[in-house]
Amino acid sequence: MAARPAPDLPAGTIPRHVAIIMDGNGRWAKKRFLPRIAGHKQGVEAVRRIARAARKLGIEVLTLYAFSSENWRRPEDEVRDLMGLLRHFLASELDELVSEGVKLRVIGGWRSLAPDLVAMIDGAVARTATNPGPTLVIALNYGAQAEILAASRRLAEQVRDGTLDAAAIDEARFEAELETAGLPPLDLLIRTSGEHRLSNFLLWQAAYAELLFVDTLWPDFDEAALAEALDRFGQRQRRFGGL
Repeated sequence: MAARPAPDLPAGTIPRHVAIIMDGNGRWAKKRFLPRIAGHKQGVEAVRRIARAARKLGIEVLTLYAFSSENWRRPEDEVRDLMGLLRHFLASELDELVSEGVKLRVIGGWRSLAPDLVAMIDGAVARTATNPGPTLVIALNYGAQAEILAASRRLAEQVRDGTLDAAAIDEARFEAELETAGLPPLDLLIRTSGEHRLSNFLLWQAAYAELLFVDTLWPDFDEAALAEALDRFGQRQRRFGGL
């Protein structure tokens, strides 16, 4: 499929923080009578492509929903293949992330993954920790409801221990307990493949984000598609509840 020319982006409309629910790998493969792993491999190529495009387009933070806490319900061999692709991505892309000054951050219950994968993630995060450039956030074994519950428990424990006044808990204090603490607010959330739901992804953070659902399957999502999404974002009026 020939790449579309990227549309011009109006000045001052680039979102600082973009998140993507990368959906459609399996359907991409099915349309081509290929095994699902073929779709996931092409999905990894799309991750590489979009991570580079995001840097080129000036996005400060790109958050990708790589593996949800519900994805464990998939067949064991598919989960194994996905984890293998993650290992390959980390091994093959780390040098480029370092050279491009990208900071890697991982959110979710990723420490419950296989020990060798946890070690790879720890090493990649540590190696990029002082990079000054944009941030790539990978959501692994992530679920927003679990994130919100964990933050609530930590705040409750602080109140119980007398280190926090319950009256002092406001939106900012709550956000400081979320895994995205310190990142700019989420501006734009994209979901590919034509589905219209958030699937337990960044539920708190998406409160005032612009939502964009596109029909393109994730393996076909390219720089022009991302630029078009940013263009559509720039045409929206964000009032945050005001007039």
